[in-house]
Amino acid sequence: MARKSNPQNETPPLNDLNKGISVRKSENFSEWYTEIVQKAELADLRYNVKGFLVFQPWSVLSMEKMYSILERVLQRKGHKPYWYPTLIPEGNFKKESAHIKGFTPEVFWVDEAGENKLPERLALRPTSETAFYQMFGLWIRSYKDLPFKTYQRANVFRYETKATRPFLRSREFHWVEAHCAHATKEDAMKQVYEDMETTKEVLHDSFGLPFIFFERPAWDRFPGAERTFAADVLNPDGKVVQQPSTHLLSQEFAKAFNVQYKDKDGKDKFTWITCYGPAISRIFASVVIVHGDDKGLKFPWAIAPLQVAIVPIKSDEALLKKAEALQAELSPFASVEIDRSEKSAGEKFNHWEMKGVPLRIDLGPKDLQNKVLTVFRRDLDKKEVISEKEILSFMQRVAKESQENLIKKADALFESRIRDVTTSAQVKEAIEAGGIARCNFCSVEKEGSYCAEVIEKEIGAQVRGTLLEKEKPFGKCVICGKEGHAVVYIARQY
Repeated sequence: MARKSNPQNETPPLNDLNKGISVRKSENFSEWYTEIVQKAELADLRYNVKGFLVFQPWSVLSMEKMYSILERVLQRKGHKPYWYPTLIPEGNFKKESAHIKGFTPEVFWVDEAGENKLPERLALRPTSETAFYQMFGLWIRSYKDLPFKTYQRANVFRYETKATRPFLRSREFHWVEAHCAHATKEDAMKQVYEDMETTKEVLHDSFGLPFIFFERPAWDRFPGAERTFAADVLNPDGKVVQQPSTHLLSQEFAKAFNVQYKDKDGKDKFTWITCYGPAISRIFASVVIVHGDDKGLKFPWAIAPLQVAIVPIKSDEALLKKAEALQAELSPFASVEIDRSEKSAGEKFNHWEMKGVPLRIDLGPKDLQNKVLTVFRRDLDKKEVISEKEILSFMQRVAKESQENLIKKADALFESRIRDVTTSAQVKEAIEAGGIARCNFCSVEKEGSYCAEVIEKEIGAQVRGTLLEKEKPFGKCVICGKEGHAVVYIARQY
């Protein structure tokens, strides 16, 4: 980008200001992420319970918008909101054996209240299947009640024993979980596909996150699920982050909680249940990671905590008055804030670029004199000078274009990382280069788990699964050399 000659509009180079990021994303992604969480004031890790963090306003404001977008889509598709208790009786977990086996190591238990020992341990919900379905068994009576589509916005607790990381992996995270009961298995699968469409509509089209939905192999299914599907988003360091997953649960859940209905001929039948879990706090991490750069955050317009920052270059009454007029003009259409700080112009520019505000308006004396505005677009890192009269239409154009530009850039990066391979050596090479390996595999049922273990031990990567539209194998399994019965994708997971 060619720099303007006006020194008051210059953006200082990386690290010129003491609050800049000290490492480059491409060179040390881990440290870059740590710094951006701290310096953009997204979360404070100093809360004195390990694995728990304090969400600061800049992340909360964005996540509130993310919740709003997701909940609007769910409600438009027939889901009704509920609020369930945070505590779940231990007996609920024991009703479905695969589920309790899968989650028990992660559960926080409450066994005392005041000075009294509780007659039954209570779990801080790690997920809420066993809470929802107890009530489904009481509420659902007839085929006319189906489909029964519910969701709740909640925080859940899991005793994560691996290293925690803000937003990506912590012991408390914030999410939406949707639970639906259906008359038939076919109806339930339609819901699973609808969940995937919802993920595209929200994650990709609103949040700008490219992903691939995989059907997970048998050894990586959700505890108690018959089929599991999950969206993987790619980090710049080559690791994938699992984002929303959706599950066709086995009927063991419906049987355990007696979730039955009478069909049209009066016969009692067990429902088929699905569950869907978009974790907003984890999705926010991917927004930071995928769009951020060496200057800081870049937010898609729809979920930016602040969409427009107005920056008077000097503490001048006339400039401030103009800033207030602009704020009044634009506020009905966007979130707008005036920077009234006593920082230098360069510090102000650096601050708002770090914060990822999509549009910045820089006001200087010459701008006022010439009836123009100097505007900075964070999506392009580009300045333009426009007429004062153009600002509303310009902002509305930036709102659309900046969203599209971030999506296009993220999509191109994601697609460039997928590599076709035919040997284990090529798998390792693709993974070490930060890519996703696409290859033949002997089986995604239990018998393929041996080859999956080899990949995990020798390459440090995982079989993510198969595409929804099954691809035709083009050779032998990359590990055991047997006939390939599936095309799988392999990557390192976060």
